[in-house]
Amino acid sequence: MSEKRVQIIIAAHKIYRMPEDEMYLPLHVGAAGKESIGYQRDDEGDNISELNPYFCELTGLYWAWKNLDAEYIGLAHYRRHFSFRPHAKEVWDAVLKESEIENDLGRIKVFVPGKRRYYIETLYSHYAHTHYSSQLDETRKIIKERYPEYLESFDRTVRQRWGYMFNMMIMDRQLFDAYCTWLFDILFELKQRIGEEGLSPFQARYYGRVSEIIFNVWLNKEIQHGTLQAGDVKEIPVIHMEKINWRKKGMAFLKAKYLRKRYSGSF
Repeated sequence: MSEKRVQIIIAAHKIYRMPEDEMYLPLHVGAAGKESIGYQRDDEGDNISELNPYFCELTGLYWAWKNLDAEYIGLAHYRRHFSFRPHAKEVWDAVLKESEIENDLGRIKVFVPGKRRYYIETLYSHYAHTHYSSQLDETRKIIKERYPEYLESFDRTVRQRWGYMFNMMIMDRQLFDAYCTWLFDILFELKQRIGEEGLSPFQARYYGRVSEIIFNVWLNKEIQHGTLQAGDVKEIPVIHMEKINWRKKGMAFLKAKYLRKRYSGSF
């Protein structure tokens, strides 16, 4: 593919309205063995499409890493986008356009979604209540063994009460390469050590959830050690293309924390 300045994949598993800006590339994630939906497939070229039931949008991230040629590469979701106008009346008009970030390219190295705050939970306690803490514990062991320079950042990050979530980012290509090399090495090892046996289909998708947290580990370490300056990172709010049932989501959050009822599905 010819090089573009910015290319943002939109992870999707079904036909959905897509932004018209040319920096977006709708990507059919988990396309292996499935009929075409008219989008670029993630089972072409170097890919891990067959792992989509477990890795979720990360099969798209891997495909972008291995197959795209652009100065900046990013990821958004078909129902979740970056936007500088999160309260706009017409949600589709508010989706981020390349013209809105072009002056930042070369100066900003990493664009991240607005912070997601948990207030009464740390990243670790929230994960432990809603999923299985052993998955994060094993991830820590892998980081200690393979990337010990990131261990202090891991321990500090999981105590935060906020994080840059959703596996969304737009990143300078060189940094993107470094991040994906680090991320997938950890996740593939995690799969070897734990796997998905005994987990429900929903809980078996934990690799994407672990990656949400350790993206913050990687970013915090790069800032702390000077690879990135604080001014190299810019937050962009996130908008949802469909209404969220906040009551249902809030009740599930409280039940997980106080009644130890793990999440059983998406919201």
